[in-house]
Amino acid sequence: MSKKNKIKKPSWWEEFKTFAVKGNAMALAVGTIIGGAFSTITKSLTNDIIMPIVNIFLGGADFTQAKIALPRMPWVDPTYETVVLEDGTEIAQEVRNYLTYGNLISAIINFLILALVVFFLVKGLNKLAESAKKKEEEAAAAEPAPEPEPPAPSNEEVLLAEIRDLLKNK
Repeated sequence: MSKKNKIKKPSWWEEFKTFAVKGNAMALAVGTIIGGAFSTITKSLTNDIIMPIVNIFLGGADFTQAKIALPRMPWVDPTYETVVLEDGTEIAQEVRNYLTYGNLISAIINFLILALVVFFLVKGLNKLAESAKKKEEEAAAAEPAPEPEPPAPSNEEVLLAEIRDLLKNK
């Protein structure tokens, strides 16, 4: 086989992209089970390991609290809530709406970690299934195939055999 005709095996990254985009029922089932089992581990990995490193580049801010204040519409009267300060005084503070994108980014990182773990799990299971299939094929090839039975004689052959036997008996 020439090098031009040789099929290039995709890298694990290409396989992962195919898995993440297409998937199948088995991958979905495994993903659901593993996702539930590893949910606390990946949340801890994201919140306790990855996000603090990301926060270094964000100036040490708590990334889960990253948010953008949404503007108040001019025709809507602002609402206020009472806030108690450390010295016990109460002040009225305007209630604001926020777009909290930090939690979304943490959830996306959690998902990518889970998807990567599930991908490698399914890949390992597929390799095991493939090796078991190869062993079965090798075992079947090692056993001699039983010889097929000869086909039943046709009506003409049966008739000719009867004529032969009658001629022998004369």
